[in-house]
Amino acid sequence: MTDSMHASKQELMATAETKMLTEVTTGSWTVRQKIALTCRALSDAGHDSGLAGQISARGEQPGTFVTQRLGLGFDEITEDNLLLVNEDLEVLDGEGMPNPANRFHSWIYRARPDVNCIVHTHPLHATALSMLEIPLVVSQMDIAPLYDDCAFLADWPGIPVGNEEGEIISAALGDKRAILLAHHGQLVVGNTVEEACSLGHLIERAARLQLLAMAAGDIKPLPPRLAKEAHDWTLTPRRSEANFAYYARRALRNHPDALAN
Repeated sequence: MTDSMHASKQELMATAETKMLTEVTTGSWTVRQKIALTCRALSDAGHDSGLAGQISARGEQPGTFVTQRLGLGFDEITEDNLLLVNEDLEVLDGEGMPNPANRFHSWIYRARPDVNCIVHTHPLHATALSMLEIPLVVSQMDIAPLYDDCAFLADWPGIPVGNEEGEIISAALGDKRAILLAHHGQLVVGNTVEEACSLGHLIERAARLQLLAMAAGDIKPLPPRLAKEAHDWTLTPRRSEANFAYYARRALRNHPDALAN
């Protein structure tokens, strides 16, 4: 039996990370199922704004991605009504049309080979914060995955249906996992659907916390070293998978129709 009471923090973190690989339960959903579950989970979390917002994931063929059909709200998305489109937003599989604003997804996928999922929504608190034209401030442990990982676009480029907006948004995002878009909303990206879904939940919580804290006083910064440590620890792939599995189970309890079987 190991004497963990004398182990260093780094040793305990490494042990826990290894153990999570075998002891933490995750799911085995397809990409289409993950997108549908992400839509339902984020809708329940307040990310719905009529027909605004898009969630997408790379397709199997280069230059393609899966996304929802225009005319359906996040709460109506199923694995069967998603579309497969190319960079020009031409439908390759499915019925209907994608949101024309999906065009900037094409630009992000081109610029970021590491990105396999994009979540763009207009949730209440992130959108309210965007109206103030100030960046997101990460100053609490739960939202550490966004520490030094959220860009800010201060100038609204207008409705994002043109290539110009795609170039602007992808350039402003840079190598970050998230961006707050002034007078618009939020966007997060992930190496996996699981990571992007988790960050989508977190950025809205972060904005809500910031607005509450700003109303009470001045927000104090996190110590950079500890914040970076928390960022890296909370963004391990297994933690993202575990977070997503929880959101998916909750979504399925509320919306069993999201999956075909």
